Amino acid sequence: MITDLVDSMGNKRVFTKMDLQWGYNNVRIKEENKWKVAFTTHMGLYEPVVMFFGITNSPATFQGMMNEILRDMINKGKVAVFMDDVLIGTEMEEGHDEIVEEVLRRLEENNLYMKPEKCA
Repeated sequence: MITDLVDSMGNKRVFTKMDLQWGYNNVRIKEENKWKVAFTTHMGLYEPVVMFFGITNSPATFQGMMNEILRDMINKGKVAVFMDDVLIGTEMEEGHDEIVEEVLRRLEENNLYMKPEKCA
């Protein structure tokens, strides 16, 4: 729940808010599962290679991927993730930039990128 995530930030005073581009579209569908989401159009059969809005379990799969990428930072209470929103919180400005850089590095390693206009 979002309220639990916000509460997990506790006594933090310095925050960085980030928003990912594309959301579910960052999760590739395994080759052997493409037939499960295939659909027919007037131009023929379409088998998507990435998840899209409306597929059962897309949100849970995406949330699981984000949790796995940032698991240790989430467990330490430095990061909260809800779908494509990442909140980084620290008690002091000292060390905050290093955590932000680490989050960005991990996201880039996984080909995930931010919407700069929605970050603060």
